[in-house]
Amino acid sequence: MSGAAESPGAGQAGRQPIIRTKNLKKSFGRLEVLKDITLEVPEKSLFAVIGQSGTGKSVLFKTIIGMLKPDGGKVWFKNTELTALGKRDLSKIRKSFGYSFQNAALFDSMNVGENLAFPLREVLGISSKGEIKKRVSELLEWIELPGIELKRPDELSGGMRKRVGVARALIMRPEVLFFDEPTTGLDPVLAETINDLVVRVNKELYITCVMITHDIPGAFRIADKICFLDQGYIIADGSPAEISGSQHALVKEFMRISFGGLEK
Repeated sequence: MSGAAESPGAGQAGRQPIIRTKNLKKSFGRLEVLKDITLEVPEKSLFAVIGQSGTGKSVLFKTIIGMLKPDGGKVWFKNTELTALGKRDLSKIRKSFGYSFQNAALFDSMNVGENLAFPLREVLGISSKGEIKKRVSELLEWIELPGIELKRPDELSGGMRKRVGVARALIMRPEVLFFDEPTTGLDPVLAETINDLVVRVNKELYITCVMITHDIPGAFRIADKICFLDQGYIIADGSPAEISGSQHALVKEFMRISFGGLEK
């Protein structure tokens, strides 16, 4: 299967949204984090959420997938309104989502193979040792880390931990994979390899990828669509070219700081 990526934004116009939110709100006591979020994530796209720290990006992720209950507004996955579901039905739908945590969140008491096998046993109920071993081995080979099943998390480099975290999120074969700051803590070279892995997940496996990132140049290089979140509102969204041309003062300043050094 070819790993060649389309140019950002290619083919977006004909894609139906796989995730939608309308007037989404979430507060913690008197602190309003999400004030009015309406967005659409096209199916099989690579969608990036950017913005300053503390503007609600992680809360938005957790509210979309049902880890947090919104105070207002609605969320849809395809044609199903998630915000109208009970816990049991929501749990079934959430099997369609994968989540790659910022720090990989691997179980330190388990080796790599056991970490990847855990969701297969505990969530999907697969009991066949042969099937589990086959899926773990194939996925480790796909992320270009074959044969590390017996290594423990503390024996892995930062980049390897990130890759294994992505593999564990992928092993349930989700339709949507959420990435929480996939390149945080990595040097520029490793950050680029992880961004390239996100592209492979999207283009080779045809999985919708939604990522929070502070790596602005990386997001503009790989994303089809970008959403700029600030103080609980979306202040700009569109293709990388459309965001680059935004006249919003904060977006322009963000772009100047992120890309100013590259323009010299």
